[in-house]
Amino acid sequence: MTKSYDLLVIGGGINGAGIARDAVGRGLSTCLVERGDLAGGTSSNSSKLVHGGLRYLEHYEFRLVREALAEREVLLRIAPHIVWPMRFVLPHRAEMRPRWLIRAGLFLYDHLARRVSLPGAEGLDFRKHPFGAPLSPSIANGFAYSDCWVEDSRLVVLNAKDAARRGASIRTRTSFVDATRDAEGWTVRLRAEAGEEETLRARALVNAAGPWVMAAQDGTHAKRAGSVRLIRGSHIVLPALYEGDQAYILQNDDRRVVFVIPYQGRFSLVGTTDVPHEGDAATAHCTPAEAEYLCAAVSRQFKRQVTPAEIVWSYSGVRPLYDDGSDDPSAITRDYVLKLDEAGAPLLSIYGGKITTYRRLAEEAVEKIGKALGREAPAWTGTAALPGGDFGGRDLPGYEAEIATRYPWLPAPLRARLVRAYGSEVPALLGDAASMADLGQDHGAGLTQREVDWLRREEWARTAEDILWRRSRLGLHMTAAQREAFAI
Repeated sequence: MTKSYDLLVIGGGINGAGIARDAVGRGLSTCLVERGDLAGGTSSNSSKLVHGGLRYLEHYEFRLVREALAEREVLLRIAPHIVWPMRFVLPHRAEMRPRWLIRAGLFLYDHLARRVSLPGAEGLDFRKHPFGAPLSPSIANGFAYSDCWVEDSRLVVLNAKDAARRGASIRTRTSFVDATRDAEGWTVRLRAEAGEEETLRARALVNAAGPWVMAAQDGTHAKRAGSVRLIRGSHIVLPALYEGDQAYILQNDDRRVVFVIPYQGRFSLVGTTDVPHEGDAATAHCTPAEAEYLCAAVSRQFKRQVTPAEIVWSYSGVRPLYDDGSDDPSAITRDYVLKLDEAGAPLLSIYGGKITTYRRLAEEAVEKIGKALGREAPAWTGTAALPGGDFGGRDLPGYEAEIATRYPWLPAPLRARLVRAYGSEVPALLGDAASMADLGQDHGAGLTQREVDWLRREEWARTAEDILWRRSRLGLHMTAAQREAFAI
């Protein structure tokens, strides 16, 4: 018997997972298909920031910035274990932008949306303030402001997990082949990783395939409603460039900005580039020229000079930006565009978007689909915690202290990492364990067999890459021998 759903979502990145969660929570029977792993593309290769986009103000994207700033507070509330505040330091280079312009931009940034939990901007004298310690002595002044950090791939997984718990079918390693439309809905052909094909019915489709949105659009045989520009953003990971939890936002000579962000306790994450990408997004990688560009941006403003030889890891994400006709990759809008085709059964195509505004994008998408299907229902995701995000009224340090009391045998670094990754689900993961030995084999960097089993059972992890480089990033902390042994 052919399975039937109200909604089929194509794509298991942040937009697809967010839409599936929102839709099933409003009563729509929902299926999500992803040809690889959840967050296997752009959504695990971001700069990992929940931010308003300070530089977007220069392009007068006030609505986008306002919405993104408001979403910072929402995500801090519903996912406090994987989203946390971060102070950003902006060194002033007089030849790039005048101080009055930066002050005006930061004033807008602080006031475009209501700030609840984040401190406002301030001016800094780097000759006196410790934030100036890593910087070149030629940079005497700057600013500090607030934004947030997010574990991007975990955000995707948690949205998918919540969707599944509410009744959605989450189908990873399952490709969308094509679809045929009639007045009542869509007949959709899917292909599993091993090659078996199946057919299902859906009353509506959402194309959230990210960089592959145009290929999925062609598979529906519907008229193209828009197009995307593929822009590659590459990042490099270096040994930690400084002590402290602050990040730096560097004004580069080409008027772009480059972030330097504390990463995984031992490293600095540097990104990103803005380069047109040709070909399949799956082939994206940090080129030697991009690595040189990012190292030069750091060396220009930091005391420490860095070279590509120091890079311990690099990655690239391809942003599928809505093609607004701009010639400058940095000026192309980062706003999302939703195109609803109702020439028969509904088809909604998603162009662009930012990880920061995924939840609002999902709300708008489901509102459009619900209206088209005659199944409208109230929005709900703005107050519902994601899995692991409900600490029962405690803050993150308070919850971690409770875990320390409950499991005194957990080493402090492992306890901190588990709380950051799994939040209030840590007791479910640990189960009846009463010692480290009860967690099974340590595969390296504190990755125990108990955690591996959880990731496979609860979070759709299938391969070593899924676990080491998306669910946990522990591949960075393992030796080559440990990574190789785990891959077996």
